[in-house]
Amino acid sequence: QVQLVESGGDLVQPGGSLRLSCAASTFIFRSYAMSWYRQAPGKERELVARISSTGGWINYADSVKGRFTISRDNAKNTVYLQMNSLKPEDTAVYYCNARSSPYDYWGQGTQVTVSS
Repeated sequence: QVQLVESGGDLVQPGGSLRLSCAASTFIFRSYAMSWYRQAPGKERELVARISSTGGWINYADSVKGRFTISRDNAKNTVYLQMNSLKPEDTAVYYCNARSSPYDYWGQGTQVTVSS
């Protein structure tokens, strides 16, 4: 069983930056593709960024390209999401996801609020 614990969410002003972290409690972390999703109030959960198990393949939602960077440290069983130039529309609960078919795990989420 994989446990994912997100951290780093906070209240930040527009234009600010945050770094989210997701720590996984399994030694086979390196076998999983890792993703960040977000869900804003009244909206469906959406994919923000995904990184392959080796880190060799990454994709981003169009809305965050050029502003967000996903990375992983397989030695620390941790995936990160660096968020720059934050906008009010980035306000959401951000969830970490680990996937290695047929397994699919989610964290509890961390709140990011972008407001002046």
